[in-house]
Amino acid sequence: MTRDTDLRVGVDIGGTFTDLVMINDGTVTVEKTPSTEAQERGVLTGLDQLTESASTSLSDIEFIAHGTTVATNAVLEDEWADTALITTDGFQDALEIGRQARPDIYDFQTEKPTPIVPRQHRYTVPERLTAQGEIDTPLDEDAAETLATKLENTEIDSIAISLLFAYENPIHEKRIKEILIENDIDVSYSLSSDILPEIREYERTLTTVLNAALKPVMDRYIGNLETEITRAGVTTDLNIMQSNGGIITASAARETPVNTLLSGPAAGVQGATYIAGLSDVSDIITMDMGGTSCDVSLVRDGTPTVSRDVTVGEYPVHTQMIDIHTVGAGGGSIAWIDEGDALRVGPQSAGSDPGPISYGKGGDRPTITDAHLILGRLDPSLFLSNEVTVDIAQVRKRFETELAGPLGMSVETTAQGVIDVANASMQRALRVVSVERGYDPREFGLVAFGGAGPLHATAIAAALDIPRVIIPQTAGVLSALGLLISDTIYDFSNSHVRGWDEVSPETLSTMFTEFISEGRTQLDAEGISSDQMSFERSVDLRYAGQSFELSIAVPPGDIDIETLSAIESRFHDAHEQRYGHVDETNPLELVTVRTRARGSTVKPDLTVTTPEISTDVSDAITETRSVWFNDEQHKTPVYDRSRLPPESIFSGPAIINDSESTTIVRPGQTAEIDTYGSIVIELDS
Repeated sequence: MTRDTDLRVGVDIGGTFTDLVMINDGTVTVEKTPSTEAQERGVLTGLDQLTESASTSLSDIEFIAHGTTVATNAVLEDEWADTALITTDGFQDALEIGRQARPDIYDFQTEKPTPIVPRQHRYTVPERLTAQGEIDTPLDEDAAETLATKLENTEIDSIAISLLFAYENPIHEKRIKEILIENDIDVSYSLSSDILPEIREYERTLTTVLNAALKPVMDRYIGNLETEITRAGVTTDLNIMQSNGGIITASAARETPVNTLLSGPAAGVQGATYIAGLSDVSDIITMDMGGTSCDVSLVRDGTPTVSRDVTVGEYPVHTQMIDIHTVGAGGGSIAWIDEGDALRVGPQSAGSDPGPISYGKGGDRPTITDAHLILGRLDPSLFLSNEVTVDIAQVRKRFETELAGPLGMSVETTAQGVIDVANASMQRALRVVSVERGYDPREFGLVAFGGAGPLHATAIAAALDIPRVIIPQTAGVLSALGLLISDTIYDFSNSHVRGWDEVSPETLSTMFTEFISEGRTQLDAEGISSDQMSFERSVDLRYAGQSFELSIAVPPGDIDIETLSAIESRFHDAHEQRYGHVDETNPLELVTVRTRARGSTVKPDLTVTTPEISTDVSDAITETRSVWFNDEQHKTPVYDRSRLPPESIFSGPAIINDSESTTIVRPGQTAEIDTYGSIVIELDS
């Protein structure tokens, strides 16, 4: 592989395994270790194993990036800090009222999410700004002083301050924080004008409150992790992946943990986008199937789809995130029979401990992994690690007792049914990010990764008529690799709601200049050279009277009247593409101004060389065994992926084994190994 002067390490924690990738002078080393309840322990174990495998030491690491699920788990499990909310008089219940929309309009029993901050900890102060940010009612500082006295007698760990129209003018939010600090209210603070200075009162308040509730949790975790890895010998600073696909410092992640809610999955999308680009494929759907869940996302023209309307758990979070849809289908997902005698799979997972039956660690519930084992798709002798002895007879017995017997089917038919049910769930997820967004999956490639993704990808692609599947060389740990190819990114935004005809080139230029200055300062502080910096400008526009807007890229160069005209034209084109209609006579409205500051990282060259021990495809065959496809057994060659030379071409059925994952090539499909070691599978027409 390639030359990369820094010794770089990526660490991604999943629900079942913690994945690690090291790139050192062109050599890629990977490691997987079971995730632990205290995540930092799994990270340390993996780092020790990784450096031992690479014959190096922790002190040699020059860059380390981490994809974390700490914030996500805290939201899903309601395990956050005791938080208070301070808002404008009369808006105490905005957090609870939320929006009128219900998840299911026909479900009259549906309940809104439990407010993160209970009512007794939601406080108000007299003050008011106009929609243009002018002071209508000055802040009542005496009321703020009284509020400080009340807060002294609470067990609050964090405070969110979200005032009406603070995105236009943060003066009152900042003054309230000053007063509380002057009164020795020693907690962490989150201001909406810092976290999300954008319109929509409920979403802005919710996102600010969520950030406040997560700050002590993330601060504690990152602090513990930094202490432990430093004690173990790591001398470089820790970096964290954001939900938008960019790397930030650990200190920045501590301040804005809400930006890390999709940290790990975002790294996987970045890695998949990079690998697909090496194969000259720019339109892809990514599929990351691990032990617990499957995450899917759409990439168009080499750029992951970014959304500001992503729901995490029950809460709509309005920070910029890669648009990822998750379903509870992973290798450890448990198969079960519901009250109507229907076969179901997931969302419950056996995790890593005890794990599937085949792990031999006490698991007794049939899982997707066990189903693949019964169908001959996994090799018991190479299963997981040399420390695991697979008892196939026990797996078959549990399938017979738990599923096949009650359903009146054979063990093999039941195992195929488990796979089919899981595949159907993942097919629906792929439709959500493609068909439901107006994209035809037949025009995309499918990049599958994670420990279980390559086992399912070709069947799912066939069902959706996706013509090509790409399995990266490091498929089982691609999210960890994605951490090492991702750029440093800081997003800046500010809502400035005005009629488009009221916006002057000077006003827009001034706002962009301020954002670029902030971004340059941040990137400078991280030692990023000016030639690695770039700044991407955009504006959110809508037709006057619309409720939602479209983000439009601003052309490069100075902003003048022609630039504004070009932006307007781009908006009309984007609106027609998204909604199928356009009205150029309707006046436009500016909503939000945005800038993305990017510090580019050096991408590794993943070119592989022909293995010395293998010059022909047939040399990579380790055995031929009977494997079930479509309720029929097929004599299937099994390939050792490490022995397949570039430009190898062979037809299915085939099983391809490597140390992190197993790939299935179905009958009628053709596989080729490209220059970068990816398996490119062409489906039959």
